[in-house]
Amino acid sequence: MPKLPVAAARRAACTALLFLPLWAGAAEIDGRDLSAWWALPFAGMLLSIALMPLLLPRLWHHHYGKVALGWALAFLVPFAAVFGPGAAGAAFVHTLLAEYLPFVILLTALFTTAGGIYIRGNLHGSPGVNCALMAIGAVLASVMGTTGASMLMIRPLIRANDNRRHVAHVVVFFIFIVSNAGGSLTPLGDPPLFLGFLQGVSFDWTFRHLLPETLFLVGALLAIFFALDSWYYRREGVLPQDPTPDTQRLGMLGGLNLLLLAAVVGLVLMSGTWKPGLRWNVAGTEVELQSLVRDLGLIAVTLLSLVLTPATARLANQFSWAPMQEVGKLFAAIFLTMLPVLAMLKAGAAGPFAAVVQAVTGDDGQPLPWAYFWASGLLSSFLDNAPTYLVFFNLAGGDPQVLMNALAPTLAAISAGAVYMGANSYIGNAPNFMVKAIAEDRGIRMPSFFGYMAWSSVVLLPLFALMTLVWFH
Repeated sequence: MPKLPVAAARRAACTALLFLPLWAGAAEIDGRDLSAWWALPFAGMLLSIALMPLLLPRLWHHHYGKVALGWALAFLVPFAAVFGPGAAGAAFVHTLLAEYLPFVILLTALFTTAGGIYIRGNLHGSPGVNCALMAIGAVLASVMGTTGASMLMIRPLIRANDNRRHVAHVVVFFIFIVSNAGGSLTPLGDPPLFLGFLQGVSFDWTFRHLLPETLFLVGALLAIFFALDSWYYRREGVLPQDPTPDTQRLGMLGGLNLLLLAAVVGLVLMSGTWKPGLRWNVAGTEVELQSLVRDLGLIAVTLLSLVLTPATARLANQFSWAPMQEVGKLFAAIFLTMLPVLAMLKAGAAGPFAAVVQAVTGDDGQPLPWAYFWASGLLSSFLDNAPTYLVFFNLAGGDPQVLMNALAPTLAAISAGAVYMGANSYIGNAPNFMVKAIAEDRGIRMPSFFGYMAWSSVVLLPLFALMTLVWFH
């Protein structure tokens, strides 16, 4: 009997979400009309991700999707009551069509194609080998994106270290280096930079202006990791028998997926450069032809990978959909509950977060690069770093020609903050959470939400402070 009300409530919630688009009007939320209280569902979602795995692990493991749905409704239902079902429907449709579906379709394509590539043979997870794998991943991150590089490199790295007792720190530094810092040199590397490219920032601008900072950050992280991993390696002494001994020469299964990964990169780049001018208005949200072609192409790539990849490759990779399911459910609620927070930030001095605007502007009215670096970075640690980048891009004037030239230090600070500081928390950048989920699926005990932030605070924040003194002062 107790299950009936829960089931009925779930059906009612799903029905409401389905009918909201029918009432949708304009998709834009005016942050000037909101109070800071509208950030509570987002805060609740973050605290749930942070605390429930620690305090209520069984409940979280089995019902995290329901918790995420609860926080999404905690935003949508009051919003519909206060501003009308049309505004709530528009917010839902905008999140679904403009943000969530493109996000999850791209991640699924990268997850599927990278998960179909199996590196035969076994590398031994010594400090030197681990550093080499991370350095390769950092280079690939600016070519195929942090998500693509993370999905491609994390499995060989985990397998190389499967005879080690201390592995969590290896995955943590992998997230720092490959899932974030490495993607800072091209618009293909990380979504914030791709948004800048769409706004008119030239393709090679970030490479020319962030290369020294990126080399310093990646180099410093590799050096710190090498020292730490060497200590762990010596402390472990005689290693137990390797669970994956060398029975084959190094090689590759599922190599066709490399071409499919290239197709993913090509589709993403196409959507930013091809402008046919065709668009459709769907309940207040504009859907452009190039975006539709990109998403349909990515779905086709995913299906081709599933059909053409040898089953032995995925089996050897221990491929599982569980990490993708977790990311898909949690980020659906994150995107929804994040809407009012971004709207309030976008309102600038007229919104409830006016203090943020004042903090990044000097007495002479000019932007402060160091303040933009930390403001965009700290917010990107918890909000989606792509729209956060766009908010600060517009706060600094929004003119790409001015930002690339007269205000180049400010644009570099915004770009660096949004990309680098996505590593500060598990939810700062999508591949962070995916890598964590894959590692846990392989039996690695990863740090908790706050445990991971302790690592990032100790390792990353001092490096960011030094970079501020050198480049963003």
